[in-house]
Parts: sequence; C-alpha cells; structure tokens
Amino acid sequence: MKLHRKALKRIGFLILAVGIGFVLLTGIGRDQGELPPAEALSSNQVVASAGLPVRLKIPKIGVDALVEQMGLTTEGDMEAPSGAKNVGWYKLGVYPGNEGSAVIDGHYGTWKNGDTSVFDDINKLVAGDSIIVEDEKGVLVTFIVRELQTLGKDDDATAVFASTDDKAHLNLITCQGDWIDDESTRADRLVVFADKQTE
Repeated sequence: MKLHRKALKRIGFLILAVGIGFVLLTGIGRDQGELPPAEALSSNQVVASAGLPVRLKIPKIGVDALVEQMGLTTEGDMEAPSGAKNVGWYKLGVYPGNEGSAVIDGHYGTWKNGDTSVFDDINKLVAGDSIIVEDEKGVLVTFIVRELQTLGKDDDATAVFASTDDKAHLNLITCQGDWIDDESTRADRLVVFADKQTE
C-alpha cells in the first residue's frame, strides 16, 4: 500500500452536510500525482521531541477535543474524525511540535441530531491566539496563530502539509462556503496556520 505517498495537493477534506447529518471526506490527493517520500515530510520514524497527540485545546473558542489518528482511505483521501466533537491528526505526517507542518482537521456545521461541530467557531481565531496540543505523556505544546486562509476545494494545498523553514507548525482545517449538491461538498476550506511558540 502506497496511499501515504499520494499527493495532498487538493483539499476536499471533511464535509458535513448541514441539516442532513452525514459526513463525506473527499478529494485529498485523489489522482493528484505523488507526494514526496514520507521522510521528506517529517522525521517521525525517530520521535524524540513529541509524543502522540491526545487533546487539542483552543481556549478562545472553548475547544477541548479528543484527537483521533487519521490515515488515508482506499481512495487516498484523509480519513474523518468519528464524531462532531473530535478532531483528527494526520498520522502519516508530522507529530505536533516536531519540525514540519502537523495537520489536524475537524468537522464544521450542525448535525441532523442538532449537535454542533468542533470547528464551528474556528473562523473567530486571529493572529496571536493560542492553540495547545497535549500529547500522551501529558506534555503541552503551544502554537500561535499566524494567519487564516480560505482555499477552494480544488486549490493546491501543498503548503498545508509541508514546510521548508525547519520550524514546527500546526495547521487546522475545516470546510466552509456554499454547499454543492451534485458534489456533496462545500466550496471552500478554511485553514488556520500556526507556529510553535518559542521560549
């Protein structure tokens, strides 16, 4: 299986059908060529500075979410978290706190049963806000929001998954924009780019 080598250039990501209550995760890397080898994305084979992430905390918007480990579907798409309130860490990429860009996604919108989603208020974040990841060892790593960016569902999203500045980043992503019925997806993706807080 070489699913982890598929390109993550187009971000169809997780989509919540508002008022319908089902989730589709589409378009991450489908038929978009090859990713760089996994070792070019991160050095997770030898993890010294970070453990597995277990909770994501965003104080400004009241998020304290369980982190699930996400791989890829058989179509090469990033898997979705199992529920409205959990988030998903892309386990084939970077550990949050290690050099490179770690990616965590989460649902947006109202579910059929009335539940709200973990990233409903993520658009309220601004530069300077804090995002905290707790790992399995109880270590907290703080990231500072740098910017928010809206991308179309078919836009090149290489920058979400890869970086070349030898620093540690955390990028959060969710869906936004108008619902496209015939594609069962939303038109846009909101990405929060954050950098590891330095001492």
